[in-house]
Amino acid sequence: MANRNQLSSVQRSLINPPTYIEYKGARFLIVDAPSNNNLPLYIKEFERWNVTDVVRCCEPTYAKEPLEGKGIKVHDWVYGDGEAPPNHIVDAWLGLIEKRFGGEIGNHDSNEKNSTKDGQKPPCIATHCVAGLGRAPVLVAIALIEEGMSPLDSVVYIRERRRGAINNKQLKYIESYKRRSKGKCIIC
Repeated sequence: MANRNQLSSVQRSLINPPTYIEYKGARFLIVDAPSNNNLPLYIKEFERWNVTDVVRCCEPTYAKEPLEGKGIKVHDWVYGDGEAPPNHIVDAWLGLIEKRFGGEIGNHDSNEKNSTKDGQKPPCIATHCVAGLGRAPVLVAIALIEEGMSPLDSVVYIRERRRGAINNKQLKYIESYKRRSKGKCIIC
């Protein structure tokens, strides 16, 4: 994890710097919504973290073609501001995580994911809503829960890195979220 002294010049030039979250080899970048004007700054940051996918949880605020031109897939999974994600978006999110990080969700080897066979950085999924404080962090919390973290620990983990993330309604949703990955015992 980069400390404050290691922040890139891109991060310092964005109003709200991206928040990097890694747990058991699953890598996420939470950002606020880019605009067409500042999209080049976000693209540089996405390239830095090897972002393969961007999940938009809010209405589009920028053209996706510049990202697609860089080989970054854009997923439009929009749901209500301040709300919990509907089941079809959770299903799509979990499918993307499984596809990008390989194997069954919750079965990642952190050492294996820190490098690839060809020496490139492992993949990272970026997600954003308007401010990067509600919808996007909720999706990342779901991923952390699927990886075996307790619901409340997932919220604390995210909030330690992104102050103000996750409102009370979303917190209640996360507290009641049940892991979907099969055959995984948190105690084991």
